[in-house]
Amino acid sequence: MRPEAERCAGPVSPRFGGRCPAAIPQGGAASPARPALPRECLQRQRRWEQRWPSASARPRRKLQGSSDKMRCAERKSLAFTGVLLSCLGMISPANTAPDIPVIDQAYSKLSNSITVEWRAVPGATNYMLTAQDGDSFIETMVKNSPGTVTGLKPATLYRITVRSVNSGGKSQPSPFRKVKTVLAAPILSVHSPSCDSIAVSWKAVHMAAGFSVSLMRSDGLGRMLKQNTTNTSLIFTNLDPGTLYTIKAYAWNANGMPGDDFIYNQRTSPNAPVDVKVAFNSGALRAVVSWMPTEGALTYSVTVFSGLLKLRCNTSSAYCMVPSLQCGSEYYVSVTAYNDAGSSEPTDAVSLKTVPCAPVNISIEENEPGHLLVSWSSVSLGHYYVVFVKSDDGLEVHCNTSYTQCHFQSDCGFTYFISVFAYNKAGQSPLGDVFNYTTAPCCPSDFRAVFMSSDTVRVTWAPVRGADLYETRAAGGSGVVLCRDTATACTLSALQCSTPYNITVYSFSEARGSSTSCAPQYVATAPCSPEIKNISKEGVSVISVQWQPNNEEATYVVTARGEAGLWHCTSTRNSCTLMDLPCGSAFSVSAIARSPAGQSLPSYSIPLETAPCCPNDLILAQVTQSVTNISWSVGRGAQTYVTTLESPKGQAKCHTLQTYCLLGCITCGTNYTVSLTAISETGLTSSCTYQGYSSSACCPSGVKLYRLSNNGIRVFWRASDETINHSADLRGSKGNFSCTPSSGLSHCDITEIPCGDVYTVVVAPVTDKGPKLTFCPKKIYSAYNLMPNTCTTDSYHFSHLFWKLCWNGYFQRKEQCKIHLDQILVQIRSLFFPLKLERHICA
Repeated sequence: MRPEAERCAGPVSPRFGGRCPAAIPQGGAASPARPALPRECLQRQRRWEQRWPSASARPRRKLQGSSDKMRCAERKSLAFTGVLLSCLGMISPANTAPDIPVIDQAYSKLSNSITVEWRAVPGATNYMLTAQDGDSFIETMVKNSPGTVTGLKPATLYRITVRSVNSGGKSQPSPFRKVKTVLAAPILSVHSPSCDSIAVSWKAVHMAAGFSVSLMRSDGLGRMLKQNTTNTSLIFTNLDPGTLYTIKAYAWNANGMPGDDFIYNQRTSPNAPVDVKVAFNSGALRAVVSWMPTEGALTYSVTVFSGLLKLRCNTSSAYCMVPSLQCGSEYYVSVTAYNDAGSSEPTDAVSLKTVPCAPVNISIEENEPGHLLVSWSSVSLGHYYVVFVKSDDGLEVHCNTSYTQCHFQSDCGFTYFISVFAYNKAGQSPLGDVFNYTTAPCCPSDFRAVFMSSDTVRVTWAPVRGADLYETRAAGGSGVVLCRDTATACTLSALQCSTPYNITVYSFSEARGSSTSCAPQYVATAPCSPEIKNISKEGVSVISVQWQPNNEEATYVVTARGEAGLWHCTSTRNSCTLMDLPCGSAFSVSAIARSPAGQSLPSYSIPLETAPCCPNDLILAQVTQSVTNISWSVGRGAQTYVTTLESPKGQAKCHTLQTYCLLGCITCGTNYTVSLTAISETGLTSSCTYQGYSSSACCPSGVKLYRLSNNGIRVFWRASDETINHSADLRGSKGNFSCTPSSGLSHCDITEIPCGDVYTVVVAPVTDKGPKLTFCPKKIYSAYNLMPNTCTTDSYHFSHLFWKLCWNGYFQRKEQCKIHLDQILVQIRSLFFPLKLERHICA
């Protein structure tokens, strides 16, 4: 396919050879930013295409040779170029840079900028200002006129040009203008050397021929002051103190062109305060200084000085408190006002005299009792003095004098608090040292002495004022005894017994010492303690006590003290007797001596023990035929006992700690003598004799039983003494039976004995003095072997019989029960008839 670019001809543009540029080939890659062709150009292009149709529409012919091809290509290229130039000529007026602007005027009002004015250019959207100084330049883009180029150097010549700018580009620079920046502003240094002047100074400005400085109150009041000078400093005078002024300064060049302004606000320093007053506080040693406020003053400084001492107080108010002043000094006070410009002149010094200092070297003397003298040294600035004396009971007196001493009356035992003040017109001096003076204490009164023992006396008295300590002194005998205590009582010990003493009580105070005018009191000590030499027994309840007498005109009392009570005896000699002392008692025996002066301490105690008492009750009981039990009540003071039964046939004795005893080897039917000896823990003894004792009659021997008719038995025995009657007792489960023979017989009969039972048989002598004897031998008999014809012999009765024997404890062991059962069964078989007996009862 041939591109349309190969077309050989096109329309001719009148501007570019009468031809219109060829149209962009269809299907070509046109730039999206390419502008659309004008309508006139499109019409010419269509006419050109109609004149030069495309190769696809015309009949093809084969070109002859390469020269034809070259000619055709050249023709087509020229045609396309003509059309393109024609179209561009129509488009270019809408996309070219704007016209060159023309500067109307350029001038400099500030040292770092130039302002340019020009006529507006159609189609321009911005303008570029250029300031060139040699090889350096500064560009600034602005929207419209006027425009200002900044960042320039002062007093410098610049070439100024302007370019118009739009989307099509920038125009050529406008014709330049030469403009010189104005002079830089002088940098001021301003201060107020006094309350009515302001000094202004500055550094030299490049290219400056002179300077103009103006001054005016910032509040607009008053007139403006202006001065022109070629110097770099000047002073404005006759200004208002403490007032804020606005200062404006600029430089001008040789042509009289003014430069930049420099504006500065400066306040004049304040005037000195007036009407300064000082109020002194004597109690706190401080002063309050006040004054009238000063125009323009921000702060004030108060200076208080005395010699080399200088105090300051700073404040923003119209008063100030100056603390820590010294007494007895004269100060000079001045006030200075301050603001940001500086300070005023200090005011004239005002004199301030403080209160005098407290007097020193105070001395207090008591030349004689009841009179005090207070003296001190004079102080600076002191006009007169007042002394205050206050006692500890609250009473206060004072003395006003222009001298340096005062007299006061005083009492004993008081503490006085003394202070001295100095006075002047400023007031009272500070409180100095407060002195206390304690007068000598008074002598104790209501003196009493009470003896606690022969060598100890307790002294009491009433308290007195001012006494911190009391001393009790006892003089007599071989020396002096002292006692010191803070209490109003003292016990004097280690005194000699039976000795007169002079006792004096002195009162002391730590501040003033002792009272020396106290009177003594005569006191005699109690008797000395006696010493017991011997204690002897003169009878069962009579004791004799002897001691060594060591006192004059003393009565002695001996006391025996024990659990049983107190026993006394009294004597003025060296012995006495104690009567009716109880047996079995322990005593502590001591002696004391008594006199009008008091009672001695007891002597050392001597232990005393009386013999033990005999028991009141003694009982004898015969346990067996040869053993007798003796019991008795407790004998007071006894620890062990010895009992004795004695007869012509022999003696039985027992030594025991208990209150009973068993005596063996007693012969029956014998009369005995009974005796008991009570023995104390220390071995003292008392022999006690009681009523005689007769042992019981002897038990009979050879006791046997015989069968009688009618279920009866006869009991036989052998008696040791035929004059003694006996009785026989049978006891069984079916009943108890007894018999007593006539006098002189040794047997008795018991009838109607039930069969089939086991009986216990006891034969004992019968006496008139007591119950029957229970210790005679006992024998067990069965009614079966005694009465065979009357008893039933079935197995049940025999089993029941021997079950009782075993169960009632006649046989102690199961084996014994079996053995005896076998023996009895054998006897029964032999006596009666063969009978089958069962042996299960002992199983």
